[in-house]
Amino acid sequence: MMHDADVIIVGAGPAGMAAAATAARAGAQVLLLDEQPRAGGQIFRNVGVNGDARTYLGKDYVAGKPLVDALDHPNITAEYGATVWRIEAGPRVIWSREGESRMSCAPHILLAGGAQERPVPFPGWTLPGVMPAGATQILMKTAGLLPRDAVLAGSGPLLYLIAAQMIDAGAPPRALVETQTIASMLRAAPQLPRALLAARMLIKGLGFIRKIRAAGVARYTGASGFRAAMTEDGGIAFSFLAKGKAHQLNTPILLTHQGVVPATHMSRAAGIVHSWTDVQRAFQPAVDTWGRTDVPGIHVAGDGAGIGGAEAAQAAGRLAALDILHLQGLLSEDARNQKSAPDRAMLRRALAIRPFLDTAYAPLAEFLSPPDAAIACRCEEVTAGDIRQSIQEGANGLRQVKTATRAGMGPCQGRMCDLTVRGILSSCGAKPATPRARSPIKPIRLGELAALATQQETSA
Repeated sequence: MMHDADVIIVGAGPAGMAAAATAARAGAQVLLLDEQPRAGGQIFRNVGVNGDARTYLGKDYVAGKPLVDALDHPNITAEYGATVWRIEAGPRVIWSREGESRMSCAPHILLAGGAQERPVPFPGWTLPGVMPAGATQILMKTAGLLPRDAVLAGSGPLLYLIAAQMIDAGAPPRALVETQTIASMLRAAPQLPRALLAARMLIKGLGFIRKIRAAGVARYTGASGFRAAMTEDGGIAFSFLAKGKAHQLNTPILLTHQGVVPATHMSRAAGIVHSWTDVQRAFQPAVDTWGRTDVPGIHVAGDGAGIGGAEAAQAAGRLAALDILHLQGLLSEDARNQKSAPDRAMLRRALAIRPFLDTAYAPLAEFLSPPDAAIACRCEEVTAGDIRQSIQEGANGLRQVKTATRAGMGPCQGRMCDLTVRGILSSCGAKPATPRARSPIKPIRLGELAALATQQETSA
């Protein structure tokens, strides 16, 4: 089989960029595929364009520019706007751009697809003006759009980061409505000594909280019972309970967040074994310390292999690249191990804080298994009540629920609702089963698929 590169890297976020530069500098030919118009991923989105222009995004954002600059290497072929929709044994990748599909082959593939926001379903979460907090960051980075008079609701460090960025941009949020409780913080306390290995991240988080307090932003903690409704003027009436009291805030925009989970649609479609993590309440691919999977020729690195953040993703990307170089004969085992020592230490430090964060900011049960009135599947407008009714009528697994309700059969192919449907099943006594994902991973047109088949027959 003719190879188009020594390694194909899917995803140009922190892990993919770090891996590409490491492999290229060692002499490997790299094909880098990413769906976005340029490199950076979600964390460093548009950093190569924005540079220092949007200082309110912070130093950690600008720190991604060297990663983007390092992709300017003769051994790296970067294809942006490329949607990967199939991964086959061989291994080979089938991807689409501008309505035309292409097939690329390499002895090694590195999946670096990153993470996705956990859905935050509650009655009214699909109304105009209600959106994930991460989507707001995308608008801030790509278009310089700032949410004004917004309410941030949920939990997790990302809420503090976005609130601090909004304050620095002169558009402070109206309020923070936080779901973490004193009890969750106490449960996380035993993890704090280990988290001190990542003291810089803890100090940074405390700095965000100080900035929020200094700006006079109202904070409500221990919140639950989220509800959203439209007001007469087109805004959002957001109601909730906090410390036993009912509250309502009117806002033009409500930004929600309950953490992130590995984006596994691609790795599941590749046939990689996945395991369920109780602390994250999500599936993640089974990988070793180098990112190797049980499928020959395929590695996974970054948040797609387990949530760790930008620093951990970069270290994991370089470790995977070093292992691939070793497997190709470009590095001896001793050289791989010696070169990997700094990144292994960096990865340990970056991951040290995760048990504390995962426990302190765990998602509420009401979001894992929302009330009946909440829409669970946005594409098909299936409510949580519809899913529970299907279970009562005999559906005892994800496939049966999908058949009975069409949940997960819309354009997103279950990306947005899979965790919610599983949460409802779990609350009804079902055990989590490894999810399946079929090709095409992303929707493509039948004409494009037919054209690819014709090309394959011609080349054969």
